[in-house]
Amino acid sequence: MSDTTTIADFREQTRAWLEQNCPPEMRTPMTSEEDVCWGGRNCKFASEAQQVWLQRMAAKGWTVPAWPLEYGGAGLTPEQAKVLAQEMRSLGCRSPLNSFGIWMLGPALLKFGTEAQKREHMPKIARGEIRWCQGYSEPNAGSDLASLQAKAQDQGDHFIVNGQKIWTSYADKADWIFCLVRTDPAAKKHTGISFVLFDMASKGVSTKPIQLISGKSPFCETFFDNVRVEKSNLVGTAGGGWDVAKYLLTHEREMISSIGDRSVSRPLGQVAASLMGVDAQGRLADSLLRAQIAEFEVDEAAFRLMLERFGDMAKTRQAHPAFSSALKYYGAELNKRRHELMMAAGGTDALEWESERSQQGAVARTWLRTKGNSIEGGTSEVQLNVISKRILELPGA
Repeated sequence: MSDTTTIADFREQTRAWLEQNCPPEMRTPMTSEEDVCWGGRNCKFASEAQQVWLQRMAAKGWTVPAWPLEYGGAGLTPEQAKVLAQEMRSLGCRSPLNSFGIWMLGPALLKFGTEAQKREHMPKIARGEIRWCQGYSEPNAGSDLASLQAKAQDQGDHFIVNGQKIWTSYADKADWIFCLVRTDPAAKKHTGISFVLFDMASKGVSTKPIQLISGKSPFCETFFDNVRVEKSNLVGTAGGGWDVAKYLLTHEREMISSIGDRSVSRPLGQVAASLMGVDAQGRLADSLLRAQIAEFEVDEAAFRLMLERFGDMAKTRQAHPAFSSALKYYGAELNKRRHELMMAAGGTDALEWESERSQQGAVARTWLRTKGNSIEGGTSEVQLNVISKRILELPGA
């Protein structure tokens, strides 16, 4: 059987399985945060269909299709994983699970983790049993992350962690945290950092939500007061955490870049037409906005193709390691444009802040939230510097 035939058979089988197993409710566009499944110990499913969809996909290994079977995945080849993503998009299937464990920690564990760490944490990530958060930024260590000061003192078989993190997404809802700490204060700042994992229910861990201009926020301040962390939860080597951190950051930027892809939500032109009406030719009535949306949707389609091309190149190790910065930059800026156009299409109705009709100001609050896209995961300015130096190889100032 030829490779082409094999992939064709896989596509046919995949589509048939998805049609049979994806509940109809999970084949409609997401309309609110409640439609997103994050899993975790305290997960409250929005519906029975959402729970069933996660369970079926996890049992199939398709929440993490390219991960090895022994770690909760399906062991699919890059080509098969691509087909699965294409068929899910074609049928409008929602992602069964959003997870920092899938997007960031899992790849880092595959590269740097011990066999015990992989077998302990990765299957739980794949099944959505544990929800993770990221302990990187600190009040005085944002773009200059290597200046972080959270300390982990060596106590023989464990560390004692003290310090603070900030902008910790969903820390108040997470079960575990992957965290950068300084284990050698005397070393140069990049070489004295370690990467550790610990339970957010540990004694001495506390969180405080940070309110944004939208009135809501996924972010928290996170505090560590004499938190015990077993050395078995050290990923990589003591003092070698910066290598783990850099590798994980490339996956974080790829994850953030995906916000530039509409996925299964409605096309912007359809949303605008439903809000503003159409002319005699069935086109969006506002010609200026129609042209802006057309330009945006061309850029959106090009970005989607760029994401697909990068994925193919990454799987064959042909992608430039800094290209994730280009994806992160463009995806963040594209998402900001999308929501600015949605605000324009909504007119004064889009400014509603608290009403049942507006779902408590969902359009306006989401638009304000997108302003953070160009800051989180490395500011747009930092990404442009990375692109200039490492990809375009331009001389420094």
